[in-house]
Amino acid sequence: MSADVDSLLRGMQAYQLGQATLAAMERDQVWPTPLNYEIWMHAVANPDGDLAIEIQRLLKRDKMITEETSDRLAVEFLPKRRFDDEVREAGDQLNRELVSVTTAIKKAQQTSKDYHSTLDSADRSLALDVEVTTVRNVVKDLSTATEAVRTENRTLEVMLEKSTAEVRRLQVHLEQVRREASTDALTALANRKAFDDEIILLCEKADASGRPLSFAVIDIDFFKKFNDTWGHQTGDQVIRFVASVIGRVAGAPRFAARYGGEEFCIIFPNENANLVERVVEEIRDEISTRMLKRRSTNEDLGMITVSVGLAQRTPNEPVHTLIDRADAALYVSKRNGRNRVTNVGASALAE
Repeated sequence: MSADVDSLLRGMQAYQLGQATLAAMERDQVWPTPLNYEIWMHAVANPDGDLAIEIQRLLKRDKMITEETSDRLAVEFLPKRRFDDEVREAGDQLNRELVSVTTAIKKAQQTSKDYHSTLDSADRSLALDVEVTTVRNVVKDLSTATEAVRTENRTLEVMLEKSTAEVRRLQVHLEQVRREASTDALTALANRKAFDDEIILLCEKADASGRPLSFAVIDIDFFKKFNDTWGHQTGDQVIRFVASVIGRVAGAPRFAARYGGEEFCIIFPNENANLVERVVEEIRDEISTRMLKRRSTNEDLGMITVSVGLAQRTPNEPVHTLIDRADAALYVSKRNGRNRVTNVGASALAE
């Protein structure tokens, strides 16, 4: 009965937290996206915590929370802790399984050792001139010992089977958590954290192999104005559309990510500069030639365009320098009228 009461209490607490979270979001006039709900739930659950304090500071300063602000709050305050907890829990479970299997193996080893002792004893007994009764007793002992070994072996097999299945389940679960932790929820592209890890890895591989690597930054033109005109939900529709074009073109071994807000990036390992430039031009052209309609009203949204900055990595170039060069190329595209790709070399940017 107490378990039922505890379950009921937990349910009531969760309901009250949910109600308080929605009330706080309405008070702060924040858009009710899943990410914002998660952020505000953590803040409401811990009103004196760093996240709650930072939200109040931002509201006093900016009066509103943008999607870019939510992304930053999520990266800075939301659990990666969840992923760490999942990993820790899985590790504890694996440890329990290993302890269980180790215990079973030790027990089976002891049974096997006892069996060998019984065999030795039987060998010594049978080496003597013994009576039939003694032989029968020896055979009986051997039969009992053999059955004990069989039982232990069967137990061990079952334990190993169970543990193998549990390990597989945990591997699948952790892989799912890992994917969720590295995926942008709105676009299903890799998120900023995954990008930060991947570009370091791919740059190291490029240094080791001596093969080329290019990096593109893609930004939706006039997105803030568009968002202010049509609202956040339609803005999300545009972001998802641009991400779908990028994701289709930039499959493995290329690596595409949502860099933040309306900005995306693509890493091109092992591809020559001319091919890379053609690919990003195709992305830019496809986006600009598609006419979108607002889902809720079927109104024409007009032409969506993107500006692109492209940089080819020089041998052993630091990651931050490569990103800075691509960003600089992006701003050249913006200054020159948008809806274009700029591929500016390091020497040109320095001038």
